[in-house]
Amino acid sequence: MKIDRQIGILSVLLQKETVTAPYLAEKFEVSRRTINRDIEDLCKAGIPVATKQGVNGGISILEGYKLDKTLFTQGEMQDILAGLRSLDSVNGTNRYGQLMEKLSVGSSDFMVGNQSVLIDLSSWHKGSLAPKIELIRAAIGKCRKLEFLYYSPRGESVRCIEPYYLIFRWSSWYVWGWCEKRGDFRLFKLNRMDRVKIAGQEFLKRQVPVPDLSDERVFPGGIKVRALFEQDCKWRLVEEFGTESFRVQQDGRLLFQADYTNKDNLITWLLSFRERVELLEPEELREEIRVSIERMKKRYEDERRTEL
Repeated sequence: MKIDRQIGILSVLLQKETVTAPYLAEKFEVSRRTINRDIEDLCKAGIPVATKQGVNGGISILEGYKLDKTLFTQGEMQDILAGLRSLDSVNGTNRYGQLMEKLSVGSSDFMVGNQSVLIDLSSWHKGSLAPKIELIRAAIGKCRKLEFLYYSPRGESVRCIEPYYLIFRWSSWYVWGWCEKRGDFRLFKLNRMDRVKIAGQEFLKRQVPVPDLSDERVFPGGIKVRALFEQDCKWRLVEEFGTESFRVQQDGRLLFQADYTNKDNLITWLLSFRERVELLEPEELREEIRVSIERMKKRYEDERRTEL
């Protein structure tokens, strides 16, 4: 992209005393004419770029405009690189890594080795997720509406939104935008979106509130859960809820207590432990699980089922 290339050129000029147009053209894989246009644009933006013809000539920034090359520490540069690489993990490209290399000319020791933080934001849905992210980014940049089919616990619906933010939270990707159907801002999970396309209409940007993504807001609790787990379930409770979520009983079992938000998700989670857990409270949910287990038992005991 043009802006990425111009940022890269500016970084090179800040790191080196003088460079030539052929050097920049080869580095950024464009023509000398394109480099000359980029230099003109940088000058129009108020950056004092000087050119000198002849022997020992080249392109440089006036000395008084130089920035301290130690603006970022090595640790800070590595953190920035880790963040950029994490974005590359979403779409399987090296676009952000290449941008970082351009921004770090003259500081190659930051780029190789000594990397202690690696972040991978990819998922099992990478094949379908990456195109959605790119499409949504394009719609946000061009102020174009998005249309898609959305799947929710209440059913399927066609939505049209004004997209404003792409958000990564709770191990998933979301888009935050103004929903025409609801007449308000809503958060949509990308994995539940299908047939995503950019609509023809442009939109005028609204005053956009920053979404409240606190756990208390999105997962308000409300279901007080008490359950007894077998001791060999400890690792899962620690991983998912922490060491403070249970107390070891005299018989070795684990008394688990927590607030849960969604009843169906809670039942699914408990059943994933099979016979290794017994729900104590709430009583009405205990009864619901008992009925569900009886129905499952009946289904599996029916030997006369017709094979599909």
